[in-house]
Amino acid sequence: MLCLGMVHFLLQNQFDCKDVRIRLKIYYHIHLPRPKTNPVNPKIQEIPLPEFDLSLSGMRIMNMYRILQVEKSMRLHGQLQPVVARVYEGGYQLIDGFKRLYAAEDLMMETLQCRLLDIDLTQAKVLLLSYNRPHQSMEAWEEAMVLQDLQKTHSLNQSSLAQLTGYSRSWVSRRLALIDKLDNGISSDIMMGVLTSSHARALTKLPRGNQGEVARVIASFRLSSRQSDILVEAFLKAKDDKQQQYILAYPEHILRNDQSDPQEEPYDERLSSYGNELMKGAEYLIRDVKVMLTRLDNQRTGMLNETEKVIITPCFKKVSGYAKKLSDTITHLQIHKLETTR
Repeated sequence: MLCLGMVHFLLQNQFDCKDVRIRLKIYYHIHLPRPKTNPVNPKIQEIPLPEFDLSLSGMRIMNMYRILQVEKSMRLHGQLQPVVARVYEGGYQLIDGFKRLYAAEDLMMETLQCRLLDIDLTQAKVLLLSYNRPHQSMEAWEEAMVLQDLQKTHSLNQSSLAQLTGYSRSWVSRRLALIDKLDNGISSDIMMGVLTSSHARALTKLPRGNQGEVARVIASFRLSSRQSDILVEAFLKAKDDKQQQYILAYPEHILRNDQSDPQEEPYDERLSSYGNELMKGAEYLIRDVKVMLTRLDNQRTGMLNETEKVIITPCFKKVSGYAKKLSDTITHLQIHKLETTR
């Protein structure tokens, strides 16, 4: 439910943006009275891509999968919704629509339709949260970044942040705790989309000194949120450092018996049953190969003695032979595909 502080904020600043009024009416059933002063009407213009200011993008996560989804949509249907920006230092500071902008650059578009708002920086940051609230397209970490920025640059306490954004104080506190309790070295992985906000929540249960090594395992094995929670709980319950290192070295032993978070099997309705079987087999193979590569990248491989190397080497030669056969088969399949399309 939207806090009355947000309504007070909009009225106090005579914020008469029609788009914001519509959102408040649809999602929160709040009807704002129009102020007696001159309204601030948003304008929709075609803005060249180089004129957009991306200074607020530092509070958004670079999620390439979502960007590719938006790019696919824009390639098929064009721009369906205008981006949102404010006039700022001779340019246009983007507030909402970062993925559309990145997709437009990849598609070599020259301009984007943009809804221009006449608002200040504080209002822009609040709208950064508001625009993404109905679709829940912001991750918890992104929300935390916005709140932390408002807290530092505008000297706001948690109560003021709650009133300003319309969220409860406990919600604000939980978001800020994500950043406060997490080691700084992990933040870049989250911002690049290597780790998610759900992974971050699990990692905050750990002492800062252990967060990095557990985060590397989560990223290397591409663990889900549920699996990350299980790994962290097992790590915390370990009796000593030796057991902790074993858990990190062999996380599949901890996760193997957990069936509460089954992975969705790949399926493409365009493929036959045989085609889907091939795709599923490829996904399983990729997963196992990644696990093996993680094993080989482990510093303990350098600790193998000569006897171990003699025993293991024939197995790896066999793996190499099968890998070559698989590569030759895939190459033949691709050549056949090229010949049939000519």
